[in-house]
Amino acid sequence: MKKFKLKLDIYELKIIINSLNEMRNKLLSQSEETFVIDELLLKYINILEK
Repeated sequence: MKKFKLKLDIYELKIIINSLNEMRNKLLSQSEETFVIDELLLKYINILEK
């Protein structure tokens, strides 16, 4: 797997978190699996808390 580094400001990071959360909510309403989205959300929220 190839890894990338992105430089984001706090505003951009919050947009990503919000978008992931909206996607997660949509999947939940359709009774779909959210495991991958959950992992990404946790990853980005942890970055935000640092």
